[in-house]
Amino acid sequence: MLPQEVIYAKRNREILPPAEIYQFIKALAENRISEGQVAAFAMAVWFNGMSRDETVALTLAMRDSGDVLSWPDIGKPVGDKHSTGGVGDNVSLMLAPIVAACGVAVPMISGRGLGHTGGTLDKLESIPGYDPFPSAEKFRDVVTAVGCAIVGQTGRIAPADKRLYAIRDVTATVDSVPLITGSILSKKLAAGLQTLIMDVKTGNGAFMQSMQDAEILARSIVDVANGAGVKTSALITDMNEPLADCAGNAVEIAHAMEFLQGGKAGTRVHEIVMAFAAHMLVNAGVETDLSAAEARTTQALSSGKALEVFARMVQAMGGPSDFAENWKNHLPPAPVIRSIAAPKAGYIAAFRTREIGLAVIGLGGGRLRPEDGVDHRTGFSGILPRGSAVGTGEPIAFVHAADDNAAEKAAANYLDCVEISDVPVERAAVILKLVS
Repeated sequence: MLPQEVIYAKRNREILPPAEIYQFIKALAENRISEGQVAAFAMAVWFNGMSRDETVALTLAMRDSGDVLSWPDIGKPVGDKHSTGGVGDNVSLMLAPIVAACGVAVPMISGRGLGHTGGTLDKLESIPGYDPFPSAEKFRDVVTAVGCAIVGQTGRIAPADKRLYAIRDVTATVDSVPLITGSILSKKLAAGLQTLIMDVKTGNGAFMQSMQDAEILARSIVDVANGAGVKTSALITDMNEPLADCAGNAVEIAHAMEFLQGGKAGTRVHEIVMAFAAHMLVNAGVETDLSAAEARTTQALSSGKALEVFARMVQAMGGPSDFAENWKNHLPPAPVIRSIAAPKAGYIAAFRTREIGLAVIGLGGGRLRPEDGVDHRTGFSGILPRGSAVGTGEPIAFVHAADDNAAEKAAANYLDCVEISDVPVERAAVILKLVS
C-alpha cells in the first residue's frame, strides 16, 4: 500500500476498498505516514466524502488500531454519550455521574478542544491532580468501582484516531461527516459500549451549522454504530448560543459543580443534561420509558448521589479527596476578572457563537497547534442567555484573563459577538429532533 495512491484515489472521488483503508490507517497509527500525507488524505475526504461502507471500514480500522475494552463481569449495562462539540458544552461532566448513579456504567473516552470548541479533557485538567490518561486496567477499575470515569485516549485506545484528530484540528478538516463519524465511533466502540446517545449540534457555534447537515451526520453515526452492534440514537440540539452560562475550562468545571449541587435548574443546559440522561437509561434498558427515566435521574441529582459519584471519580483519578466540598479553593482563578457591560439597554437577541469559542482560544483557553498548552484559568462566565433583558452598563458576561490587556481585547471581541435588540426576544428551543 502506497499512501500517495490512496490519497490519489480519494482525491479523484474513487471508492476505497476496505483493505486499503485498513492498511492506510494501520500505517497512520504506526507513524509510517507523514503528517503531510495524513493532512492530504483528510482534505481529500473533506472534499469528496466517503460512502457508508467506507465510513464503516474507517471506523473499524481506527477502533482496531489499539486496545478494545470489554466488560464481561461489570454486572450492569454499559453506555455513553458523545457531543459533536460546541461552546459552553460541559454536559458530559454532569451527565456521566447522574447516569452512573442510576445504575449504568459510563466509560467515557473524551477529547481535547477541537477547532473553536472546548474539550472535556482540558476542562478536567483544571482539577489539580486529575489524570485523564490512566492505564486500561485503572480505567476499568474506576468504572467498576465508581460507575463512571472520563478519560482521554491513551496510546492504546484508537491511536490512529488520536493522531488524525490532532491533525484535523489544525488543517480545517474538522467538519467532515465521515471523519467525525469515524473519530467518534472508533473511540466509543473501543470502550466496549453496548449503548450510545449522540448529541449532534447545529447552529452558528456547531461544526454542522445547518439542520440538514446535522441530520446527515446524526444519521451517519446512528447507522454506522447500530451496524456495529451498539444500540444508538441521537438528539439534534441547538448551538446558536453558548450552552452553559460560561465558556472556558475552570469556569465550566465550576459550572458543573454548581449544577450537581442543584444550582442550574431551569436552564438550557439542565434541559439537555436531563433529556440525555433519560434517553441513556431507556437505551440501556434500565427504564422502559422516558417518563420513568426522567423521574429516576431527577432523584439522582436532587439527592446528591450524582455529586457523590463525581467526587469519587475525581478522587479515583488523582484529584483532591475534598473536591465536592472545596472546589472553589481547588480551581485556578484568573488573575483578572472583569465584567463586560451592555453598550445599550434591550434584550440579548443573538450570538456569533463560534467567534466566542475563538475568543476563548485567544485568551489562551484553547489551542492553535496540537502541541500548544492551555491556560485553564481563562474564559467567560456569567453569560446572559438569549432573551435576557439588560440595562445600559449592566454586565452581560465576565471575562477571565491572564492580564489587563488580554481582558480588554477579549471583552471587545465578546461585545462584537452579541446582538442586543430593542424589542423582547423569545428563548429558542434547545432540543430539536430525535434520530433513531
